[in-house]
Amino acid sequence: MREKLGFFICFLYLWGSCYGRFVVEKSSLHVKSPDSLKGVYESAISNFGVPHYGGRMIGTVVYPNANQKACKPFSEVDISFKSTPGGMPTILLADRGDCFFTLKARYAQEAGAAAILIADDWIGPLITMDTPEEEHGSAEYVENISIPSALISKTLGDSIKKALSSGEIVNIYLDWRESLPHPDEHVQYEFWTNSNDECGPTCDSQMEFVRNFKGAAQILERKGYTQFTPHYITWYCPEAFILSKQCRSQCINHGRYCAPDPEQDFSRGYDGKDVVVQNLRQVCLFKVANERGRPWLWWDYVTDFAIRCPMKEKKYTKECADQVIRSLGLDLKKIDECIGDPDANAENPVLKAEQDAQIGKDSRGDVTILPTLVINNRQYRGKLDKGAVLKAICAGFQKTTEPAVCLSAGQKTIMLKYFTSFVRYYSESSNAGQYLSAGMENSEYVRINMEK
Repeated sequence: MREKLGFFICFLYLWGSCYGRFVVEKSSLHVKSPDSLKGVYESAISNFGVPHYGGRMIGTVVYPNANQKACKPFSEVDISFKSTPGGMPTILLADRGDCFFTLKARYAQEAGAAAILIADDWIGPLITMDTPEEEHGSAEYVENISIPSALISKTLGDSIKKALSSGEIVNIYLDWRESLPHPDEHVQYEFWTNSNDECGPTCDSQMEFVRNFKGAAQILERKGYTQFTPHYITWYCPEAFILSKQCRSQCINHGRYCAPDPEQDFSRGYDGKDVVVQNLRQVCLFKVANERGRPWLWWDYVTDFAIRCPMKEKKYTKECADQVIRSLGLDLKKIDECIGDPDANAENPVLKAEQDAQIGKDSRGDVTILPTLVINNRQYRGKLDKGAVLKAICAGFQKTTEPAVCLSAGQKTIMLKYFTSFVRYYSESSNAGQYLSAGMENSEYVRINMEK
């Protein structure tokens, strides 16, 4: 799960407007049959589950007779979407409404669906389906959602339902190949994160991702395949509140740079200003490491700091941070000079640059969710999972220029598995024609599934 920054902004009422330029990231949906629906449509990628960046997924759409909003387990209505041997994967179509988007995806996955399409319930622009706030106790099951989820228009949803009710077979493939730009053999990506470790499951899952992804990130960076930059969100305190208790405890540099209280309780523990300073230290460490030609040391620092300097043990301090910095052989004096004076009534050029970078430009929207990845200036959607994120970054390379880490032994095994399944299907099944009915040649089916 990811932390909704807008929630804290509105909760504290200090940080100004709760609105920004949010971009809905989309993928293509190709209907291959029936002929009456053939065409390419838009679908909005959700902020949970695992979209197959760089690849496609073929399947047959099913709209169940019962539980059409997918708000309860399908086992209760004796429905399963598990594919039969030689059959195409099932893509569940469900209606929007009555429960969280994530709950619909959970029940679809548990029933064996390969993906879920949620049909909007009104005619208007598509939105990004997001995770519910943590007070709903959703963190655990949301992290286990591994199928792709997408929102489609009410018009398309109604058309698919009409075709299915007439006895038509609706075959589609979801296409994420152009969801991320891939202009050349180099990928630029940003990771918007936070040093706070007291935000419950959000912080735990974020740090788990950092630990798991560290090795791949450092390989890509050391070999020059990627240009990685960490970023941190801050807000300013409106002038009328600068002297308030909230702003004094949450902000540095006379209200210019603020972060929410880690425990959302001003009376105990660390304050938001402690988080701002530690975030600033991590930015400065990256700048100094980058100047030495070793930007990947940021990953070592962040993982080591999380282990050695946690808030729970009252070690979230400069002294503890300095020990980690020294162990990495970096110039502590340069980092301190970069941090500057948090008490000065003056702008900090590093944090000012971070605030400017939060604002969306060109095709990228404002950064409003933590943690967030931006790959080739396009925001990543889906859960922060090592395999999913690596796949997305690899999709940012121009075709045939992907580094070896993008074709790991595990991915090769998956490709072989799909190829073997395809050959076995055509040698054993009497229903081979269903693939051709989707308007696809044999080799096309293999290629699509090898790209998953």
